[in-house]
Amino acid sequence: QVQLVESGGGSVQAGGSLNLSCVASEQLYCMGWFRHVAGEEREGVAAIFTLGGNRYYTDSAKGRFTISLDNALNMVYLQMNNLKPADTAMYYCAGSRSCQLRFQNGTWSLLDRTIFADWGQGTQVTVSS
Repeated sequence: QVQLVESGGGSVQAGGSLNLSCVASEQLYCMGWFRHVAGEEREGVAAIFTLGGNRYYTDSAKGRFTISLDNALNMVYLQMNNLKPADTAMYYCAGSRSCQLRFQNGTWSLLDRTIFADWGQGTQVTVSS
């Protein structure tokens, strides 16, 4: 079974930055970051194919968040800048050995949680105003 371990969450003030990290126990075909707030659906934030590096971002993350890889270490990162209180959530790393894009909101996307077979335990991000 694939293991994913996140780190880097914490509490920051609005406008601040955090860099989330996730290490996988093996190389995966795609990796991503999702977030969840109690009472809401888990939302895809950013995702990437590990070979080729095509990236996908939710609209609210574009221009503020950057997903990146270190394939030698089986790691994925999420650099989050200009954080807002609305970014407060539990952030989950996800990965899968096989990944197929989903047609979502008029475009093909990697931000569908059903694409991903493996999940970490989550790391909390809290942004205060």
